[in-house]
Amino acid sequence: MESYDVVILGGGAAGLMCALTAGARGRRVLVLERGATVGAKILISGGGRCNFTNLAVAPDRFLSANPDFCRSALARYPAGQFVAMVERHGIAYHEKTLGQLFCDGSARQIVAMLVGECAAAGVELRTAATIADIGHADGRFQVTTAAGTVTAPALVLATGGPAIPKIGASDFAYGVARQFGLAVVTPRPALVPLVLPDPDRSLCRTLSGVALPAQVRCGRQRFRDSLLLTHRGLSGPAILQISSYWQPGDSIEIDLLPDDDVMQWLRARRLERPRAETRTVLAERLPARLAEAVAADLGLAGPLAGLSDRAIAALAARLKRWQVVPEASEGWAKAEVAAGGIDTAGLSSRTMGAVALPGLYAVGEAVDVTGWLGGYNFQWAWSSGWCAGQAV
Repeated sequence: MESYDVVILGGGAAGLMCALTAGARGRRVLVLERGATVGAKILISGGGRCNFTNLAVAPDRFLSANPDFCRSALARYPAGQFVAMVERHGIAYHEKTLGQLFCDGSARQIVAMLVGECAAAGVELRTAATIADIGHADGRFQVTTAAGTVTAPALVLATGGPAIPKIGASDFAYGVARQFGLAVVTPRPALVPLVLPDPDRSLCRTLSGVALPAQVRCGRQRFRDSLLLTHRGLSGPAILQISSYWQPGDSIEIDLLPDDDVMQWLRARRLERPRAETRTVLAERLPARLAEAVAADLGLAGPLAGLSDRAIAALAARLKRWQVVPEASEGWAKAEVAAGGIDTAGLSSRTMGAVALPGLYAVGEAVDVTGWLGGYNFQWAWSSGWCAGQAV
């Protein structure tokens, strides 16, 4: 039976950050990853270039049953510290949009950096390690795999959530948390495309592949970014963002022309181009396929001169306030992250440690903290992993 100071379950972003931080403090650390390689989610993120953080990280850009929980970790290990590590390793990067930082090259550089830091700190990484049993007695955790049993006074849950099961994601951390008395906020898919009922779904199917800038609102939350129409409904960054706030039964309002006073514009065009067909004028602002579909859906064939003020008002309302009620999300297979997770009420916001069971920690996506699209969830992984690594 091998003995360590810390055993970390999961070799993803949060687990590796926790490991290299604890190892640098002289702890003997073992990381157990059930996949064939560490950092699987890092490798596929950002189209293979890894959107590793965001310049605009702030607590109000994270969802949790306790919105204040993330404040301490984000303040103690801010984005700038991770960027400094990236720069120290000579990894070239760029800001894409909205503060999002991506590697110029490959996400493999981020994984190599983390693995290199772990190696320098003496961390042991074991892949293809399937956990058979976890116990706790006499102040130590016992973790059993096919290779045998290891023990440590500190156990870190860093196995993430069930989003993207094709790369091995699962709800494993939730079961372990419950085993040791921690509550779990019911997880649900987040940053995920939405499925619409007919007739909206039929319209989207016809227009599948059309993308445009839009503003999307659900309740008091709104996002302005690209919108993509799909064969089942809606996707694109604006929809992925709002999906984290959407609950079944909620309506979503879409502004297809967020920069325009559509009523004023259409009235002006009616005077300037009275003989132009409605779809032709709409195509000045919208993708041609969408312009044609909107005109047809509202029965607005023919020239603008034939449109009454009432018809123009109806058209403006459709373009500025398109109301849809999604029937579902695309689920775990298409979700980028999980909302919900291990309840922060049972954790220390400074150390990520379980209040009722010293030595047990939870970090990253396993915890009920979910960030916006755009590098926020990786920053939570770095920050929470660092905090636990400082405490174990």
